[in-house]
Amino acid sequence: MTSLWFVRHGPTHQKALTGWRDVPADLSDTAQLSRINAHLPQNALLISSDLSRAIDTADAIGDGKTRLPHSPQLREFDFGSWDGKKFDEIAESDPSLSRQFWEQPGHICPPFGESWYDVAYRVGAETDHLIDRFPGRDLIIVAHFGAILTQVARARACTPYQAFAQPIDNLSISHVKIESGNWSAGDVNFLP
Repeated sequence: MTSLWFVRHGPTHQKALTGWRDVPADLSDTAQLSRINAHLPQNALLISSDLSRAIDTADAIGDGKTRLPHSPQLREFDFGSWDGKKFDEIAESDPSLSRQFWEQPGHICPPFGESWYDVAYRVGAETDHLIDRFPGRDLIIVAHFGAILTQVARARACTPYQAFAQPIDNLSISHVKIESGNWSAGDVNFLP
């Protein structure tokens, strides 16, 4: 069995959509970081997206774990021209499209950005590569809300719309197991 331990990066305190913009994480909650490190398997391999908020979070929980190179394939949604804008700004400038993006996720993309299926394919391909490369291992993947959510949805076999109802809090752990090609979700959005 391969276990994926998805950890969402530390909070950014952004009040706007934050996709591929590289903003720092607040990692001042050292007690929470220590609890995460203690909860995760110590012999696990550790990988993160290549954005600094994920890299720095991985550094903070990586004691004794073998690091793999950062992966751009584990990034958050590319929100395109919406990145850095507040929700009300987006709703005002793209009322129909912004509503469809959240209420009918799947093929809907922000201008110059990615759809749910684009992200699910990108992150899923990287996850599959890791599973194939390190079968039967514990893999800690420090990533982002959307990246994690696509893989939780995959494990639960739920629709993108259903998946968006699942919170993935900063510094939470979501555990996914793969056994004989079958995916299942353990604890999701767990805060140790």
